[in-house]
Amino acid sequence: MKLPFLDLIVFVVLTFGNVIFGASFFFKNKTSEQFTVGGGKLPAWIVGMSIFATFVSSISFLALPGKAYMSNWNALVFSFSIPFGSILAVKFFVPLYRSLGSVSAYNYLEIRFGVWARIYASMCYMLTQLMRTGAILLLLALPLNALFGWNIKTIIIVTGLAVTVYSMLGGIQAVIWTDAIQGIILITGALVCAVILTFSMPEGPSQIFTIAAANHKFSLGSFGISLTDSTFWVVLLFGLFINLQNYGIDQNYVQRYITTSTEKEAKSSALFGSLLYIPVSLIFFYIGTALFAFYTAQPDLLPPELKVQGSGDKVFPWFIVHGLPTGVTGLLIASVFAAGMSTVSTSINSTATIVLSDYYKRYLNPNAGDKSSMNVLYTASLIFGILSIVIALALTGVESVLDAWWGLASIFSGGMLGLFLLGYLSKSVRNIDAAIGVIVGFLVIVWMSLSPIFFTDGKWLNFRSPIHSNLTIVFGTLTILLVGFVLARTTD
Repeated sequence: MKLPFLDLIVFVVLTFGNVIFGASFFFKNKTSEQFTVGGGKLPAWIVGMSIFATFVSSISFLALPGKAYMSNWNALVFSFSIPFGSILAVKFFVPLYRSLGSVSAYNYLEIRFGVWARIYASMCYMLTQLMRTGAILLLLALPLNALFGWNIKTIIIVTGLAVTVYSMLGGIQAVIWTDAIQGIILITGALVCAVILTFSMPEGPSQIFTIAAANHKFSLGSFGISLTDSTFWVVLLFGLFINLQNYGIDQNYVQRYITTSTEKEAKSSALFGSLLYIPVSLIFFYIGTALFAFYTAQPDLLPPELKVQGSGDKVFPWFIVHGLPTGVTGLLIASVFAAGMSTVSTSINSTATIVLSDYYKRYLNPNAGDKSSMNVLYTASLIFGILSIVIALALTGVESVLDAWWGLASIFSGGMLGLFLLGYLSKSVRNIDAAIGVIVGFLVIVWMSLSPIFFTDGKWLNFRSPIHSNLTIVFGTLTILLVGFVLARTTD
């Protein structure tokens, strides 16, 4: 299928206009401080929009409506945990990082536990971001390939290079300003789609709620106590720990806390960016439920291949192309790209910052000037962008490997959160206590993440984790904390 000319124009203008705008910040990056924190003078609301856009990837844009279409609003419970994470960030983490005077989120771990902790956390962060960006580039290309027949590898390469170029040239200022624009495009696209769906029902808007209620689409899941099912409490716990990780130790967010002029502005940007996700995620879930009602009322509009079980993720992309007016389709496709590009650009800049602060300046050239520092930032950005493209290309068409990579991402991130909380919550925990805690927690996370993938044969089923995958970060983090605290107590 060919994209109508108007849609193509809308898509190209919004997408590549952002790329050109981002690259234009090259002329404002004279120092490494401007490249990494924007000179600490960026507007709070722009930083907040950037935090929001980083949180919402193209996976969220397509997956959340798909979940609502196929099941109910259980996954929306994740959003309910965001206020807890963001309030803790504002009260404890923002003042902590701004007081340390370091752009690295992992400098604190070195102060608390020594060099090994900083290296461990920063390496885990970079590997996690590499996996995340590769997966996002791939998942960004799949719906466009399915809808328009565009070559997957071409989409990955073009998108990856475009984001790498403006991230490398424009630094954090380009990332944050383009994130803000991409966030506005994303919200606009979602709102327009929701409105069109609402007023496209044969019997009027109320028909959406009638059909949805009859099929229990607004359910938030079971309130029972279970560790094996995706209950309300399991999703809430998962969200709480993930958001503690995001706002407490993730370089993508921590770096933004230092880009505003004052601590007050940093706090307001963190609150604004995080809380904005709640109503926007609600729009995504509404879209999924409205799609269910729309095609339930008019089943002939949906092709047979999308009526089979497990095809729910493909319904929203189908509606974008076949159910929206010309021009609006281009806006929605640009919204999907905006969601993915904002996340990838953030990862590129933050990873380059870690390479400079945690490795180059820490071990290779402690007295590095701006010229050498900028060369390192440019080089690290380019290498990370290219590696992300290579990973996305390698994962093309290999679903099981993609699942394994996300499992590995869970391994790395879970250990980082436990280590940080161990150091922050207890002053009596020693380096050796923390190291042993991380090793034990790491093994728990490996088992919970990978055993369902590798132990599929009948004779190995007893070795599989029976616990829901959402609880991996919860059990891993709590294991690290428990082991560290117990060792500290027994050796006093």
